Amino acid sequence: MKAIRRFTVRPVLPEPLRPLSDLARNLRWSWHTETRDLFQSVDPEHWAASGGDPVRLLGSVRPARLAELAEDRRFLRRLTAVADDLHDYVSGERWYQAHPGELPAAVAYFSPEFGITAALPQYSGGLGILAGDHLKAASDLGVPLIGVGLLYRHGYFRQTLSRDGWQQEHYPVLDPNELPVALLKEADGTPARVSLALPGGTRLHARIWLAQVGRVPLLMLDSDVEENGLGERGVTDRLYGGGSEHRLLQEMLLGIGGVRAVRTYCRLTGHADPEVFHTNEGHAGFLGLERIAELCDQGLDFDAGLEAVRAGTVFTTHTPVPAGIDRFDRELVARHFGPDAELPRLDVGRILALGMETYPGGEPNLFNMAVMGLRLAQRANGVSLLHGQVSREMFSGLWPGFDPEEVPITSVTNGVHAPTWVAPEVFRLGARQIGAQRTEDALTVGGSERWDSVGDIPDQDVWELRRTLREQLVTEVRERLRASWRQRGAGTAELGWIDGVLDPDVLTIGFARRVPSYKRLTLMLRDRDRLMELLLHPERPIQIVVAGKAHPADDGGKRLVQELVRFADDPRVRHRIVFLPDYGMAMAQKLYPGCDIWLNNPLRPLEACGTSGMKAALNGCLNLSVLDGWWDEWFQPDFGWAIPTADGAGTDPDRRDDIEAEALYDLLERRVTPRFYERGQGGLPDRWIEMVRQTLTLLGPKVLAGRMVREYVERLYAPAAHAHRTMNPDRARELAEWKARVRAQWHGVTVDHVETTTATTTAELGTTLGLRVHVGLGVLGPDDVEVQALSGRVDEEDRIADATTVPLKPVGGPDPEGRWVYEGPLSLDRTGPFGYTVRVLPAHRLLASGAELGVVAVPSEDGVEGAGLLMR
Repeated sequence: MKAIRRFTVRPVLPEPLRPLSDLARNLRWSWHTETRDLFQSVDPEHWAASGGDPVRLLGSVRPARLAELAEDRRFLRRLTAVADDLHDYVSGERWYQAHPGELPAAVAYFSPEFGITAALPQYSGGLGILAGDHLKAASDLGVPLIGVGLLYRHGYFRQTLSRDGWQQEHYPVLDPNELPVALLKEADGTPARVSLALPGGTRLHARIWLAQVGRVPLLMLDSDVEENGLGERGVTDRLYGGGSEHRLLQEMLLGIGGVRAVRTYCRLTGHADPEVFHTNEGHAGFLGLERIAELCDQGLDFDAGLEAVRAGTVFTTHTPVPAGIDRFDRELVARHFGPDAELPRLDVGRILALGMETYPGGEPNLFNMAVMGLRLAQRANGVSLLHGQVSREMFSGLWPGFDPEEVPITSVTNGVHAPTWVAPEVFRLGARQIGAQRTEDALTVGGSERWDSVGDIPDQDVWELRRTLREQLVTEVRERLRASWRQRGAGTAELGWIDGVLDPDVLTIGFARRVPSYKRLTLMLRDRDRLMELLLHPERPIQIVVAGKAHPADDGGKRLVQELVRFADDPRVRHRIVFLPDYGMAMAQKLYPGCDIWLNNPLRPLEACGTSGMKAALNGCLNLSVLDGWWDEWFQPDFGWAIPTADGAGTDPDRRDDIEAEALYDLLERRVTPRFYERGQGGLPDRWIEMVRQTLTLLGPKVLAGRMVREYVERLYAPAAHAHRTMNPDRARELAEWKARVRAQWHGVTVDHVETTTATTTAELGTTLGLRVHVGLGVLGPDDVEVQALSGRVDEEDRIADATTVPLKPVGGPDPEGRWVYEGPLSLDRTGPFGYTVRVLPAHRLLASGAELGVVAVPSEDGVEGAGLLMR
C-alpha cells in the first residue's frame, strides 16, 4: 500500500538533550570531528544507517535510548562541552575581527549550488563544492558572509548503472523538513516570502529556507509553494534542469529574489546589510539589476545606479570556454522584464544592453550571463593564474584596444576546506605532532608559507598512515561495488570475486570528477594492452578507482562512462580497476585520503582550477596531472608529476590524446611505480615518503580555502567595500555623467605626434630619453585623461611584452589648434630588442581601472618621429 500523504515526525528530546537539536541544525557538525563523534555515540547503528546525518539520526533513534542518554552523566558532559565549543565558535572573535583596516560590514555571496554536506544535496560538481568550502572557510575566519542559493526539490540526480554499464539517473524527492534547514519566519510566525512578477500578470512566489553553516547563514529559495501554479512550483525542481525559460526563471529567482531574501533576512535578524555582493559565476548576475532598481527607487537614474552597484560588486568566472556560460535569446529576456513583468521601472533596452555580445565574434541576438556579470562588477577574477589569463583572452572583446593582459580580470586561485576533506587520521597525526589547536588553526586560518613540523613526523608513522587510509578505501570500494552490482541485477552468488577487489599494499590511483569530454575520463584506455600490463604487473602493479557523473543530457559523456565500466567489468582486470557510481561528497571524503596518486588529465587549458587534487594532496596523496588549473601554478617535481601537453598547432585531437596517453603510461611505468615499490635500508619507500612529506609541507598551506578567502577579503572585498562607501549618490551621478561625456567625445581624442630626444635606433643600457607627445583632446581636458608611455622588450612583430607604464605630464596649455603637449622620461632599463608606444586613457579618481570604459587612443603610423625600436 502506498501512503497518500507523508509527514516528518520530529522526536521530542528530553530537556537535558535539547542542545542536540541546535548541534544538528548547525552544519558545522559536517566538518567538526567532536560533534560527529558525539552523534555517533547516540546510536552507532542508526548513525551509519543515516549516512552520518544528525537530523535523520535524531528522527530514528528510539525514545528509550534518548531517555537513557538523558541520565548518562558522561554523555551529558560531552554534550555540554561540544555545545559550549559551538557557542564560542559562533560568537567569539576570529581572524576577520582582529584584521586591521576597513572591512565590509557584510558580504552577500550568491551561487547556483552549494556543496556543504552530503546531507544537503544541493550541488553537482566543483562549482558547488567550491561555494560550500568558501562558506565554511568564511565561517572559520569570522567573515560576515551571507550565502544565497536555491533549494532544489530533487537536488542533482543520483547515478546508477544498467547491466551493460549505461548511466541511469534517479531524482529522489527531498523533503525540506527532513533536511538540516529551517524556514525563515516573519515576526508573526508566518513563513517569510519573496516574489517575482511574471509576464501575463502572474507571480512567482518563494519561501526562504535557512541553513546555518557555522557562523554563516545560507538562504535558499524554494518555489514549491501552494500559491504558485504548477509551472512556477517546478522552477526550483532540479539543479541545471529544464529548458531555456526554466533556467532563466531559476536565475531571476536566484539573483533578484536572492537580493530580496537578503533584505528580508537582515530586516528580521538585525544582520548588517551587505556592502559587497559576490556573484559566483554568471547564474546570479540579475542581482545587479535588482540593486539598480532599489537605487532608482531612492532617486538615482539608471546610469548612476549602475555605477553605485558596480562599485560594490565582485564577479568570479569559473569557465574557460564560452559553451560553459548560460546564454538566452534576447526576446526571451525582454519578455520577462519591463512594464508587464519584473523590474517594470527599468528600461528593457538598458537591461538587454548589459548582457548583449556587442563585440567582434559575439552573437548579437544572445544575452550572455557572464558578460552581464562583468559589466555589473567593478572587480572580477578567474580561479587560478592560468584561468585568469584564459579569461582575459576570452572576454577581451569587452575591452577593445587593450591587450589581454590589461583586461581587468585578476585571479584568486581556489582552495579547499581542509577540515572537511582531511581524514581524521591525518588530523590526529598532526595533532600528535603540534597539538590539536595549532593543527586546527593551520588547517583553517593558514597563513604560514610552509608546514615544517611535518618534517619531524617519523617515516614509519607516515607510511603506516598511508597504508591505513588505503586499507579503509579498499573496504569502502568493496561495499560500494557490491551494492552497485546488486543494483545492476547481479545475485549474491555471482559476487564472491568482490572480496578480492583491490589490495591495500598496491599503488592506488584515483580519478573522480564530472564527465564532460574535456576531462578525458577514458584517456587511460587509449592503449588497453599497455594499461592491462600496468594493472597486472607481477612486481609493480597499479590499481585504479574511478568515479564520475555525466550530465543527464550528455549522451557522449554517458558513452565514456559505459566504455570505462565495460573495461572495468573484464574478469581479467576487475580486481584492479573499479568504477563507482553516484560520485558525491560522502564517497569523495573516503576516496581522496585512500589514494596514493590523484590523476587529472584534462585538455589544457580547459580546467579552470580543479580542486580534487588539492583535497587529495592534503591527505598526503601525490598528484599526476596535466599542467592545467592550479597544478600549472604550483607543480614542483618534489611532490608530483606533470603529464606533458601535446598542444602543437598541427596536432589533431586524436593524435594529441595518443601522445598524452603514451606520456601517462611512461610516467607510471618508469617514474611512479618504481618510486612507490623501491625500498630503502629500513624496508620503507624512503623517496616516496619524502614526496608525501614535501606535498604536505609545501602544498598544504597553499591549497587551503582559508588562504583563498583571506585573498578575497584583502584583494577584492575590502577594496569593493571602500568603493561602495565612496560611491555615494552624488559621486555616482558625477561618475555616470562623466563617463557619458567621455564616451560621447572620445572620437576627438588623438595622438598626433610623438618624438624623442634622440633619433638613433640604438642606445646604451641605463640611458634616459626625453619623450614629447602632442595630443588632441577635443572638448575634453587634461583632467579627463592620462597620457602614458609604455615600454619593454619586443618580439619579432614589435609587440611589447611585460610593458612598463609611465604617466606623462602636460606642459603648459593648449596650442592655437587646441593640441596639448605631454612630456616625460623613458628609461632604457633592458638590453636587447626594446620598444615603446604611447596612448591616452580616460582618467577619473573613481575608476578602478584605466581600461574600465574600454576606450583608448594610440598613435597613427605617420604621427611618429624618431620613435620605434631601440637597442636592437
